[in-house]
Amino acid sequence: MVGAAVFDRDDFASESGWSSSRTADLLNGEVLIQTQAHSLWGGAVTARMFLPLERSQVWSQVTDYSRWIHYFPDMVRSEVLSCGAGLSKGKKRLYQVACKAFLMFSAQVEIYLNVLESTPSSAKQQIQFQLEKGSFTDFSAHLTLQDYQSGTLLTYAVQATPLIPVPTGILQEAMRLDLPANMRKMRQVICGPDS
Repeated sequence: MVGAAVFDRDDFASESGWSSSRTADLLNGEVLIQTQAHSLWGGAVTARMFLPLERSQVWSQVTDYSRWIHYFPDMVRSEVLSCGAGLSKGKKRLYQVACKAFLMFSAQVEIYLNVLESTPSSAKQQIQFQLEKGSFTDFSAHLTLQDYQSGTLLTYAVQATPLIPVPTGILQEAMRLDLPANMRKMRQVICGPDS
């Protein structure tokens, strides 16, 4: 069974700095994950996974934001509110809703995001998500796609502080457990059930 591996900063710093075992872990379906504190009540997590598809194939799927409800099981709504008219090229407004059971309670969170999609370059593409308003004090995320080996390396980094105070350690642990499962689900939807 493919799992999640915690990595240290040196392994994560750059692909040229990864050990051969970390490269093998990625190519074998492992999700590499790193958590850290972010604000007094917030958390930050970065995850990387390998997708055995060309970057353009992955890009077309991750920028179809209505599909995100299939990538993240707790997400119940994801829609583009506006793009183009009145916004700069590559900018969109996104609305997402998620329902999450956590310890002894469940919560519904909603978020309005400003999304900036980079123009394709020869090496990588990026999507930046910034909080406009919602159930967080602060929220930002970056999704990066890079050509890697015979496929694509997807890096997803998110930092958030919920409106409801949750101790950082608990929030980081929840992020550390949830994100790898979400990333594996994303890979399964993008690449097919055998991935």
